[in-house]
Amino acid sequence: MEYARLGSTGLEVSRICLGCMSFGDPGRGNHPWTIGEDAARPIIRQALEAGINFLDTANVYSDGSSEEIVGRALSSFARRDEVVLATKVHGRMREGPNGQGLSRRAILSEIDHSLRRLGTDYVDLYQIHRFDPRTPIEETVEALHDVVKAGKARYVGASSMYAWQFQKMLHVAERHGWTRFVSMQDHYNLLYREEEREMLPLCSAEGIGVIPWSPLARGRLTRSWHETTERSETDEFGKRLYGDGDRAVVERVAAVADRRGVSQAEVALAWLLSKPVVTAPIIGVTRPGQLEAALAAVSLELDPSEVAELEAPYEPHAVAGH
Repeated sequence: MEYARLGSTGLEVSRICLGCMSFGDPGRGNHPWTIGEDAARPIIRQALEAGINFLDTANVYSDGSSEEIVGRALSSFARRDEVVLATKVHGRMREGPNGQGLSRRAILSEIDHSLRRLGTDYVDLYQIHRFDPRTPIEETVEALHDVVKAGKARYVGASSMYAWQFQKMLHVAERHGWTRFVSMQDHYNLLYREEEREMLPLCSAEGIGVIPWSPLARGRLTRSWHETTERSETDEFGKRLYGDGDRAVVERVAAVADRRGVSQAEVALAWLLSKPVVTAPIIGVTRPGQLEAALAAVSLELDPSEVAELEAPYEPHAVAGH
C-alpha cells in the first residue's frame, strides 16, 4: 500500500479509502443493498491487513448501523491509533425539528451519537456531508471548531457543494481563527468530471485533500453498459447521476482494460489516482474481489495516451450530487 498526506496536513492516509456505506443493516435506512455485519467484518479485516488505514462512514448510513459495524470491527482487528477514521454529519437522523442539518445543536449532538456507535472517543476526520443553506456558516464552522477543541475530532472536512460555498467556509474559518477544513469529499470519476471546472482547482490552490466518492460511478465503470446489479436496480439516487451519453466512456475503459489485461475497476481507479489533487478515492466494497481490484489499481500507471483516450468521449453533465 502507498500512503499520502491528506492535503497540506501531516496526516498520512492510504491511497485507497475504504468506504463503509455498503456495510449496514438492510432493514434500517434506505439502502436495501447493504451487507450485514457477518459479511462486512471479513472485508474490513482484509482491508486492514492489506495496509488500508483510512475508513469513511457517516451517521446517516443505514440509520447508524454502518458506524456500529465499523466500530465493532475496528475494536476486534486494529489498534485505534493505527486507523484514520472518518464520519459525517448533516443528513436526517430523526423526525421533527433539529433532526438534521449543520446547526450547532445538530453538530454537537450528532458527534456524540457517532462516537457512541463507533465505540471511540474521537474521530480523525469529521465531515459535513452537504452544505446547509439554512444555517449561518459562522454557526457551523464554530461548532466544528469546538468539536476539535473538545478532542472529539482531529480534523474537519467537507463534502459535495459548490466551490463558492466551500470558499466562503474556508474564509470564515480563516477570519475567525477557527479550525480549517482539510479535505473535500466530492463526486468525481470518469463519468462525472464537472469538479474539474472549479472545485478541484480551488482544492489544489488551498492545499485541500480530495477524497472522491463514487469513484467507480456506482459500479458503472466496472462492467458492460447494460449489465445491472442488485444495487443499481434499487439505488434511486444513483439512477439520476449517469445516462446513455456516458456509454462511450465505459467502452473506452473496457478497451484499455482489455489491452492491459486488468479489470475495468483498476483502469478507472488508476485514472483517478493519476490526478495530483486526489489523495484517496473512497471505494465501496461488498465482495473481497472488489477490494483486490482497488488495491491493484494503486500500482497501475496509465501512460498519457491512455489518459487522453479515456477522457476524450466525456460529455458535460448537469451538476449532480450536491
